Amino acid sequence: MSEERTTMLTAVEQEERAFALAQRKASTYMFSTVVPEIYRVPAGTPVDSPLYKEKMGNCLIAFNIADRMSLDPLEVMQNLYIVHGNPAFKSSFLIGRINISKRFSPLHYECKGEAGKDDYGYRAYAYEKEGIDKGKPLYGDWITWAMVRGEGWDKKPGSKWKTMPDQMFRYRAAAFWQRVYCPEISMGVMMGEEAEDVEYVHYTEVKDEDIAKAKTAVDKVALAMEQSAKVDVETGELFPEA
Repeated sequence: MSEERTTMLTAVEQEERAFALAQRKASTYMFSTVVPEIYRVPAGTPVDSPLYKEKMGNCLIAFNIADRMSLDPLEVMQNLYIVHGNPAFKSSFLIGRINISKRFSPLHYECKGEAGKDDYGYRAYAYEKEGIDKGKPLYGDWITWAMVRGEGWDKKPGSKWKTMPDQMFRYRAAAFWQRVYCPEISMGVMMGEEAEDVEYVHYTEVKDEDIAKAKTAVDKVALAMEQSAKVDVETGELFPEA
């Protein structure tokens, strides 16, 4: 009778095996017509092509999010898309996740103000299902036209705030509510409509030496002005010498 042996794998070896398994799973999803286009490659795509590697990466990221949220990978893939280069969930998906939660009642919405006016808006609320606060209403922030216009959400090209404002109010109110009371539901991933309204800007890092040069230049200008002008001691105003 042969003796059964168990091979102990190191943490690194376990990680390598899990990653290899995820890649094999991804290669199956990538050729399915059921998954969205951001994960799919045409049949016959070489495995060493940039497109194949890009879609493989997208699938692995979706698998990772599904694992952290304890969801089926296909459910995440069908509700996750890319906005401005960042992942975002469909609003209906996250609202549905809240509505089936055992912690809260389904989301409700409250409206106030006169349509089109700055004070017109919505807020979301739900009720605690358990604990000492059972039955207590949990209110989100008011999303009003004043906020929408102040943030410039309605100014974006193709903005749905112009064509379906009430729906957008509900989506944004739900996003604000979810971010406060159950951020773990989305794992930090924004709702799609929320991500579309965000304006990403490029910036340049300013180095210490650049700051020093700028300060030196300012000091030189200030010195030149001081030497060539008279100063009103009461107001500090500079008057060039005649």
